[in-house]
Amino acid sequence: MAKILERERTVHGHRVRFLEAGAGPPIVLIHGITSSADTWRPALTAAADDRTLIAPDLLGHGGSAKPRGDYSLGAFASGARDLLAALGHDRVTVVGHSLGGGIAMQFAYQFPERTERLVLVSSGGLGREVNLLLRAAALPGSEYALRFLSPRWLGKAAGGVGWAGSRLGLSTGRDLGEMFQGFLSLSDGESRAAFVHSLRAVIDPGGQRVSGHDRLYLAAGLPTLLVWGERDPVIPVEHARAAHAAMPGSRLALFPDAGHFPHMDDSARFAAVLGAFVAETEPGQLDAATLRDQLRVGAPPAV
Repeated sequence: MAKILERERTVHGHRVRFLEAGAGPPIVLIHGITSSADTWRPALTAAADDRTLIAPDLLGHGGSAKPRGDYSLGAFASGARDLLAALGHDRVTVVGHSLGGGIAMQFAYQFPERTERLVLVSSGGLGREVNLLLRAAALPGSEYALRFLSPRWLGKAAGGVGWAGSRLGLSTGRDLGEMFQGFLSLSDGESRAAFVHSLRAVIDPGGQRVSGHDRLYLAAGLPTLLVWGERDPVIPVEHARAAHAAMPGSRLALFPDAGHFPHMDDSARFAAVLGAFVAETEPGQLDAATLRDQLRVGAPPAV
């Protein structure tokens, strides 16, 4: 069982909080929107200690700084690269959940020479559909409505959370609880601003506005694992199946009783699946020349 350490590092003048566990080749775990590194604690606890596991709070989230700035996928990916470089890690297995999945794909696209494997957990960026709650939060003016969110207000509203969650397709278990806690984190102006900028970079009122499908062919030769809860009410499991079909050689692990947080719903199985994937695959060897050749050939024709 890995011992979890809580650490901080200053990168470009901004505080970055992160969790670290184990020792060995590095794996970076990137959380979703309104979440934090703590979403990975159950999996870190269950993981073997033969890998260095690093779970940062993204800028604008958790205990990291919340500056005015760029909250695009590309900026988040660059921030992860810079933190890892500061810690002395040149090549990593990158794992991303929800928004973090989109960041993980962007990381692999921007920095192929630094990416050994790609793991997408209930990932964004693989289809248009997304839960109505997030689409509503992307509406014009939502930043003003979010000002009225506070722990006290939400606490009074807790009696209606089960009903509201069911109307939005959320169960009263892990999914609703994690989203509830996420919205509790938006009680200050800096957090709300970071949330709105991050959300609108990837979602509009019609659904997800960023898709990685046209570039999935670039992952050829990169060991890839998709992990999804079959009861995911936020991002449909069909996205996982379609991405798996579009990425020959990828692995797909579906958790029948899990929702949007399979790494928390069944942390022991998640740690086992991730550990087996890393142990049974050789690191991808992507470089500028390989990327150039793939781009020249282009994507295979759609079937």
